[in-house]
This record gives sequence, structure tokens and C-alpha cells, in this order.
Amino acid sequence: MLRVSSNTTGPTPWRRLGVSIYLPTTLSFVGFGAIVPLVPLTARALGASVAEAALVVALMGIGSLVGALPAGVIADRFGEKKSLVGAMMLDAVCLLICAFATSEWVLAGVVFVIGLSGAMLTLARQSYLTVAVPLAYRARALSTLGGVFRIGNLVGPLMGAAVVTVWGLQAAYLVAAGTSLLAMVVTLALPELPAEPDSVDEPVRMLHVLRGHARVFATAGVGASALMLVRASRDALLPLWCEQIGLDAATTSLIFAVSSGIDMTLFYVGGSVMDRFGRRWVAVPAIVIMAVCFALLPLAHDTPAVALIAAVLGLGNGISAGVVLTIGSDLSPALGRPQFLAGWRLTTGIGQAAGPLLITAVAAVAPLGLAAVTIGAIGLAGSGWLWKWVPTTVGRAHP
Repeated sequence: MLRVSSNTTGPTPWRRLGVSIYLPTTLSFVGFGAIVPLVPLTARALGASVAEAALVVALMGIGSLVGALPAGVIADRFGEKKSLVGAMMLDAVCLLICAFATSEWVLAGVVFVIGLSGAMLTLARQSYLTVAVPLAYRARALSTLGGVFRIGNLVGPLMGAAVVTVWGLQAAYLVAAGTSLLAMVVTLALPELPAEPDSVDEPVRMLHVLRGHARVFATAGVGASALMLVRASRDALLPLWCEQIGLDAATTSLIFAVSSGIDMTLFYVGGSVMDRFGRRWVAVPAIVIMAVCFALLPLAHDTPAVALIAAVLGLGNGISAGVVLTIGSDLSPALGRPQFLAGWRLTTGIGQAAGPLLITAVAAVAPLGLAAVTIGAIGLAGSGWLWKWVPTTVGRAHP
């Protein structure tokens, strides 16, 4: 069985971290959520073709993957707090450049850097909470972090739409830069983490950590990657299926809103179950629920049926908020934790990126319904893999 980190210490109860962790995270993700839908529009306004605009958007996700391993090195070298502050400052600068970009290629380069800084922000927050929060509350703390991501994704576009309507496209980037700067200022209040008791003077090398935990990435990491693949497929498959059965854009948006609303309200429930009964009792049911929904999607040919499936998908995605972060934190070693979490993020990020790509590949040669069934089959296989490799108990080392 895989070894679980047994860290149970923390300088403060996790609820006290609301201002210093969750508030700046909310601010930065609201700003991020506001500009994501506007990036392709900005690229088009600067003269990019449709294909070039799509590439600009993709560069953000590519930057996040490319930045995973460097983020671990930076967090280990400078510490989580300094890494967070630096990444938020970089975000603010990048957003200002976006507001005044003069070509689509300048925009593309800056969007890629935003992806890099996003990897740093996610890893540093996860690493900080892993150490700062007692193990008994870890899942709730990280699920709350996942819930904050979802709140930003919902509130951000609404804020962006309001700002663009009143002041124009450029203003949305300026407001987002302001939220990043404000988040940076609030993060300065973050308490410093205590030194790990088994830390050493010799630097921990990324390659050494990745090699030493290759089995973890190939077992629990693959299972978590399958969960990320299934979760990411909702955003690609659901609107395509709505379009295929003839639903208009307004109905599709409403269905998505219902799914997202359910998704956003259940993160704490999932965290509580994980802390009380173990991680697999959320990870496995969540992936099974979503896999069954995708397998049944080809049978949905009207609005009520698609809305029901979307709602249940929101249930599965909502309860699983933070589960991948939590499993990664459980398995991370005290020595070399940022480097391990960087490898964990890269492994699961590949799964997240693979979902939409797999749907595209299958749909190019077969009916869209087969793509949905394929995702469902991967999810069911992943559920068995997760059941085998996610540790049964929490906070107890296994040989």
C-alpha cells in the first residue's frame, strides 16, 4: 500500500486561514474568471483568425502544464508565501500588458505566462495548506479551496460581462489586474510556515523526488488523472450534445448554470465525508456518478433529460472538489513536498487536458455519442483503479 503523509501539526486551525488564504484566492480567481472568456475576443480584435484565437486560449492551459515542475522548484527555494506573492504580482503585470497589447502574438505570449503563474499559485496554496492545516481538517480545507475555484469561475464571467458592458474590453483586464494586486496585499498577512522537523541543508532535487515517487504517480496518480479527465469532459461534451439535439444557446447556458450551481454548493460536503470516512469514499462515487452520466448521455434527446444528466454531473463534480488535491497532499513526503506536488499536478493535469482532446479525436471519426460512452468507460475503469490505490485510512502510515 502507498505511504501516506502523517503530518498532523499546524500552527493555526484552518478556519483562521480564511482571510489570508481563501480571500486572496477568491479575489484572484474572480479576476481570472472574468478575463478567460474575453481572451479569444481580444485576440480576434487584434486581428487573429479563429484558429489563432483558439491557440491563444490553449496557451494558458499549456503554460499551466509546462509550469508545474518549475513551480515546485520555486516553492521549495523561496517558500510558499513568497511564491504566492510573486505569482500574483506577475499576474497583475501580465493582465496590464493584456489590456494594452498591440498584437495577437504579444497577447499569446502573455497568456502563456499567466498559465505559468497559475501553476505556481495552485501548487503554493496546496503546499501551504498541507502543512498549515491539521490532518483531521485537511480535506475540508482543500475542498474549500476547490470550491473557491468554482466560485471564481461563476462570479468572474458575470463581473467581466458587467465591466465590459459599461467600460469596454480593456477595462476588464484592468479590473482583473486590480484584484490580483489586492490579493497580493492580503496574502502578505499569511503566517510563515514552520520549518519541517526533518529538513536538511542539502537542496532536494526535483528529479530525485520524481524518481523516488514514480510508483505513486503510476498508481494513485493515474487514478486521479482519470478522475480529472472525466471532470474536464463535462465542459466539452455537454454543450456539444446540446447543440446536436437542437437546443439553442440560451437553453444550453441555463442547463450549464444549473449544473454549475449544484457543483458550487457541495464542496464542503465532500470534504467532510473525506475527513470522516476516507478519501476513496468521495473519489470513487464521484467518478462513478459522472461516468454513468456520460454513458447515458446518448439516450438524452430532450431538454429535461439533458438537464437531469447535467444536474447529476454537477453533483459528482461538486462532491469531488478538492479530492485530487487532498490525495496528493496525503501522499506527499515532508521532505521534497513542493517537488512531489509539482509532479502530482503534472500527472493529473495531463488527464485534465486529455479529456477534451479525446472527445475531439473520437468525434472526428465517430458519432458524438460514442465519445460520451468512451469517457464513461474510462471513468468506470478509473473508479476501480482509484479504489485499489487510494489509501483506505487517513493519517496512518502504511508499509
